[in-house]
Amino acid sequence: MKRSFHRGRGCRFCAEPALKIDYKDSIILRPFLTERAKLVPRRISGNCAKHQRVLTLAVKRARHLAFIAYTSTQIRM
Repeated sequence: MKRSFHRGRGCRFCAEPALKIDYKDSIILRPFLTERAKLVPRRISGNCAKHQRVLTLAVKRARHLAFIAYTSTQIRM
């Protein structure tokens, strides 16, 4: 099932300063990953360059500490 992404009016993290990017919070990181656990580019997610870099670093840390998977399991038919 294909998930559609729509670019918003701006960066979610700039709009809400109380929302922080943390590698331990996988609920915040999940919307920025595809079904195959790859990062969504900033032109699609709508993040600014600063927060996209922070988000990338947080996802890499979360993968290293096994909070999120490197790849999703693929079902073969």
